[in-house]
Amino acid sequence: MMQDHDNRIDEEAGGRRQFLKCMAWAGAGTLWMMKGGVLRAHPLGDAPAIKGGTFGFVQISDSHIGFHKAPNPDVIGTLRRSLAMINAQQTRPAFLLHTGDLTHLSKPEEFDTLNGLMQEARVSQRFYVPGEHDVIGDNGTEFFRRFGVKQNAGGWYSFDQDGVHFVGLINVLNLKAGGLGSLGADQLAWLKNDLAGRSAETPVVVFAHMPLWPLYPQWGWGTDDSSEALSYLRRFGSVTVLNGHIHQIQQKVEGSITFYTTRSTAYPQPAPGDGPGPGPLQSVTAQALHRYLGIRDVRHVQRGGALAVTDEVLA
Repeated sequence: MMQDHDNRIDEEAGGRRQFLKCMAWAGAGTLWMMKGGVLRAHPLGDAPAIKGGTFGFVQISDSHIGFHKAPNPDVIGTLRRSLAMINAQQTRPAFLLHTGDLTHLSKPEEFDTLNGLMQEARVSQRFYVPGEHDVIGDNGTEFFRRFGVKQNAGGWYSFDQDGVHFVGLINVLNLKAGGLGSLGADQLAWLKNDLAGRSAETPVVVFAHMPLWPLYPQWGWGTDDSSEALSYLRRFGSVTVLNGHIHQIQQKVEGSITFYTTRSTAYPQPAPGDGPGPGPLQSVTAQALHRYLGIRDVRHVQRGGALAVTDEVLA
């Protein structure tokens, strides 16, 4: 269930009551049509036909290869099931984004297993950013050796697809007090320069592991210096920010910027503030587990730079 923690959902999106009504559909899959930062939600069974689509991509996150405890002792099996869902789509995605925590303990054999599994996805390209579980003990050396994009020394990067600008940020190195993510001065300077020459009409998609908004700082669910990054993004008419880390769907609209977190393919975590802290949700039974895990399908619609976002559970 998505939650709005600051009660500032854009009035154009129908108000908080309508927003919460839309959230009730999320478990069965929700189609989001976004134009200029304003969302319209439809349950999948009643979703309008998407016309003018130019390309699509898939986001998965938090596969935690190497985890083998409750509530999911078979994270390889649930990742495989997620990849099978991708392969079953009628229109092949242009690429796949993995938004971090590929592994659980950053072990070379965990990365090797993940790399082999990802080859099962029938996509032409795969893009990755690390999670904090991917940089344990070596500051990400094993991750960057296998999955890094050698665009610059810092590991962050950008690319373009059919008029949409994608930016992959890294916020899991040099974590701040309480576990908050951090971008750092060098990455922020790079981001400012990367965006500087682009038209405000260019749709921008940013992806990182940890949330780029203060979702729940008490649990480290945020990025310490994200406000500077967002200041460079506000002039664009359509900005979508995708992340993982919290293993559940949360969403926020702030002007023209829409923030989405996504489900894990491994295990769920508690809702923000529900219990003593984050971690695998032990109350989930084996029979119910697949209702908490899933993937995200995103399609670009040419008219108005809209993005159609569909969340799908494994169940």
